[in-house]
Amino acid sequence: MSSTLIATLPEKINLSDWTEVAKFIDHSRIQPGVIRPQVIALCEEAVHFGFATVFVNPTHVATASSLLRGTDIKLGSTVGFPLGANLTCTKRAEAADLMLLGAQELDMVINIAALKAKERMLVENDIRAVAEIAHNAGALVKVILETCLLTVEEKILACELAVAAGADFVKTSTGLNSAGATVDDVALMRGVVGNRAGVKASGGVRTASAVADMVKAGANRIGTSSAVQIMQELGASL
Repeated sequence: MSSTLIATLPEKINLSDWTEVAKFIDHSRIQPGVIRPQVIALCEEAVHFGFATVFVNPTHVATASSLLRGTDIKLGSTVGFPLGANLTCTKRAEAADLMLLGAQELDMVINIAALKAKERMLVENDIRAVAEIAHNAGALVKVILETCLLTVEEKILACELAVAAGADFVKTSTGLNSAGATVDDVALMRGVVGNRAGVKASGGVRTASAVADMVKAGANRIGTSSAVQIMQELGASL
């Protein structure tokens, strides 16, 4: 993990400055029905507010890459989404294709079944395979744990395996399951990874106060489809 990431782990966020809040946000549209005009709007909003990253489904990466070219906004997409049950070779191929299309960050879903079965090497090697592809292209990898499906012990193990495999971040949720990010899960994940990785809170983070709570708990990235509403809540205009 880069020293820059380690150096920017915040304990609080200044809600009076929406430009500061924007830098924490992955502006995301990864629902199955998203179409091209929505991707165009997503990218325009990200440039306007200065979000950290735009996140889209793999099918929209080429479009988003062309729209964000020449800006400071990073482009992310998903691997093994949303179940994490793909073969490792499939995840590798997906990651490689996304690198070629212009993705700079990958949010991959951990192999949840293998994690629950305590197949540690399978889980770690699955993550490492994607991390190697991404890192060779200068990209970051965030590992989605889907915390609502895990016990505390499984969350701890998932964080340890992700760090051992070279992940840059651990992430709470896909946002498509029974529950999303919680303050307790973010705090637990930060406690496990320390400064070895970032923590991304995603799923159900829809207000400025929720962003602040997640950052206080240890998150240094927020994934949300409510980013524009959060900016407007803080006084920014579109």
